[in-house]
Amino acid sequence: MNRTRTLTLAAPLVGLALALSACGGSTETATPSTQQSVQGISTQFNGADEAFIKDMSPHHSGALAMAELAPTRAANADVKAIAARISAAQEPEIERMKGMSEAWKVDLPGGGGGSMGGGMGMGDGDVAALTPLTGAAFDKEFLTRMIAHHTSAIAMSEIELAEGENPQGKQLAEQIIAAQKAEITEMTALLTKV
Repeated sequence: MNRTRTLTLAAPLVGLALALSACGGSTETATPSTQQSVQGISTQFNGADEAFIKDMSPHHSGALAMAELAPTRAANADVKAIAARISAAQEPEIERMKGMSEAWKVDLPGGGGGSMGGGMGMGDGDVAALTPLTGAAFDKEFLTRMIAHHTSAIAMSEIELAEGENPQGKQLAEQIIAAQKAEITEMTALLTKV
């Protein structure tokens, strides 16, 4: 009889212990997922690295806003294709910069200019200029503005390579320079055809 009574009393305590451990477990599972989102990003950074992601992130967002106009406004299939490639390349780069900001515990701006680029080519004026255009007029203006936009991104990336110290920041800068120089060459050639 004592054994039955002990089991009867122990059962609710075991249930309570399991419930409490489950509650504690949910807190522990949140921590690794946060760490995993910034995994592989060095926490070593300086002011140039911080300026790079704070300026490049809204700069890329401006390019995405421009590229989103192309499917419904561009006449040239090559212009539509390059706009799609720009979006495909820059969306993951923005996510990478978000990961860097988490690893470094710095906030990225929602938009507008920053310290490095002084707001150069962020995209608001470009989108406003492109929005009313369609056909060949859009194609020419899009290519002209995107070439200028890429040129400013290359300049920001070169500053990061020269002055930054974060290895992932420098790697991203090299990636941007290589991709955008190639796209500038392609867009310059396209300008003669549209």
